[in-house]
Amino acid sequence: MRFKAKVALVTGGASGIGEAVALQLAKEGAKVIVADLDASGAAAVVRANEQVGGIASPFELNVADPMEVEAMVSFAERTYGALHLAVNNAGIGGPSAPTGDYPLDGWQKVIDVNLNAVFFCTKYEITAMLRAGGGAIVNMASILGSVGFANSSAYVAAKHGVLGLTKAAAVEYAAKGIRINSVGPGFIDTPLLSKNLDAATLGAIAGMHPIGRLGRSEEVAALTCFLLSDEASFITGSYHLVDGGYVAQ
Repeated sequence: MRFKAKVALVTGGASGIGEAVALQLAKEGAKVIVADLDASGAAAVVRANEQVGGIASPFELNVADPMEVEAMVSFAERTYGALHLAVNNAGIGGPSAPTGDYPLDGWQKVIDVNLNAVFFCTKYEITAMLRAGGGAIVNMASILGSVGFANSSAYVAAKHGVLGLTKAAAVEYAAKGIRINSVGPGFIDTPLLSKNLDAATLGAIAGMHPIGRLGRSEEVAALTCFLLSDEASFITGSYHLVDGGYVAQ
């Protein structure tokens, strides 16, 4: 029960990595805000949390809207009295095209959801955590926060930006009791992949990892929850891979 008496929020909590993180937090005692644009999916994850004895509430929002993000953080404080933990996980894949042909509207949407939204969340979460006397944040980056990938310039740029934001904020608030880290998953078997790629492509992507398979959401959740816990009390401003050896190549 590492998170007993803690209040947590998870964006992109309706499926995939966010769902796994929310469930693990609930199992370990946290009261969890499951935030997502998919209201019905968030409600389903709340029910799953309750089935394992957890306490959770759904919150529908567009993370790219700073007013909605501020409202999410206020909702957490009103509902459970404070905010101690946050995982900024919401994200999209975006178009696939060479940089010279990349659509402007696609670029803007990916940057809005994958980078601007992480800033909005981190900004308002920090404010709430200062009121609570401290806390911990994990910003979900990617292996593509440290390496390139063809035809994904917006995604790669956004995830590199998440690393920079995380480091800057971590330095600013370390002495105030707020730890901020980022996690870099490899390709994880989530709806973001399975709904958009055929079996042959998924197999080829799995083969890019030395470990020989896609990752599982629960594996990312395990690392994320460690970084949120007091076991990671001397870790801040860091970028932690869970990638089956992808970046080691």
